[in-house]
Amino acid sequence: MASIKDVAAEAGVSVATVSRVLNSHPSVSPDARTRVLAAVDALGYRPNAVARSLRTDQTRTLGLVISDVLNPYFTELARFVEEEARALGYSVIIGNADERPELQDHHVRTLLDRRIDGLLVSPADGDSPLMADVARGGTPMVFVDRWMPGVDVPVVRADGRRAIRDLVAHLHALGHRRLAIIAGPAATTTGNERVEAFREALRAYELTLPEVYIGQGDFQADSGRRVTERFLALPEPPEVVFAADNLMALGALDAIRAAGLRVPQDVGLAAFDDIPWFVHTDPPITAIAQPTGELGRAAVRALVDIVEGRSPQSVTLPARLVVRRSCGEPASDQRSSL
Repeated sequence: MASIKDVAAEAGVSVATVSRVLNSHPSVSPDARTRVLAAVDALGYRPNAVARSLRTDQTRTLGLVISDVLNPYFTELARFVEEEARALGYSVIIGNADERPELQDHHVRTLLDRRIDGLLVSPADGDSPLMADVARGGTPMVFVDRWMPGVDVPVVRADGRRAIRDLVAHLHALGHRRLAIIAGPAATTTGNERVEAFREALRAYELTLPEVYIGQGDFQADSGRRVTERFLALPEPPEVVFAADNLMALGALDAIRAAGLRVPQDVGLAAFDDIPWFVHTDPPITAIAQPTGELGRAAVRALVDIVEGRSPQSVTLPARLVVRRSCGEPASDQRSSL
């Protein structure tokens, strides 16, 4: 592998001149710059990224801490984050919090030790002193999907309230009145927001959300299964179960089938966070889709803006209802609400 000394010898200049060219220093003559760049191409020289970071105080690396890498929504989000970062000249190191606040904080500390230029986080908990300290310390940071109240950094997220209203209107039109929700963790902003939006949407139809129709989940499949088993054991079980994320919806589907019941004939099922698998279940699952690609790209652009000295605003994008056949819809009624 060629060294910086090899480039200098090939170009007929000093090592210092090569260094100035590689760091875009204005004092180099056009002729010397041309010869150095030609030598770099001819020799296939690649500057040492660590050494360069020590000189420029930048690593061109971003950190991404996601809540659960096994959740297809976050897997897809990470993919779009990596693609956009690469297009802007940055690499991404990913940490999986597995919905555990202590693991989330471990990844954040590790990434900061590696001198990342900026940090994208989808918080696993709504109250992390470390995250507040990172924000106050000046590390460029953006929250994506979830956020922490009181931590003053840009947030890139989807607003699911209108889509939840559309879902409740859709279920009401199908004749359903007993609607239950498997909620996400109360310590997360999305967990709270989706329950409140569901409750508010029900009020518009003079429907209530009894406490027995609220099940506390953790955004993972086992909790969806356990909560649905409890719903089905009620003297008056719900007509539709709305899971506040895709993995809990899959757990709910397992519980319904294990009980010898059918979707949607015996109980309907809907989910927040659409995933490609939902079109392949029997029946296909009605779901609320977030604009995952747009969220990932917007989050990276916001973070790079901070890293490069600009001041981005928070971004809120709309989610949308995707109607399929898991709530008793006619076979022809598969559509996407805008």
